[in-house]
Amino acid sequence: MPITYDIFEKVDLRSGVVVQAEFFERAKKPAYKVWVDFGLEIGVKKTSAQITKHYTPKSLIGRLVIGCVNLEPRNIAGFISEFLLVGCADINGDICLLTTEHQVPQGQKVF
Repeated sequence: MPITYDIFEKVDLRSGVVVQAEFFERAKKPAYKVWVDFGLEIGVKKTSAQITKHYTPKSLIGRLVIGCVNLEPRNIAGFISEFLLVGCADINGDICLLTTEHQVPQGQKVF
């Protein structure tokens, strides 16, 4: 279903850098707690992500990622998820995070 450009502009996708990641023990499915720094305007936000097949907490630190930063917070097993990491599923259904080909500033809006 097509949407207007005005509607798309309301989705706030931003670049950020992972600053902390740890295994989320209380999650029903294997997941990590991930903290991403989206720069001075937005700051650090946290999320829960089921990305354990392709990433370790250590491999996530310093990684440039894309996140939707204007979704309502969600309580996931007692952990407040403040944004959504953006990715695509591989042929096995495991999530691969989206990033940029070149380094961009933290907090850069995707358009």
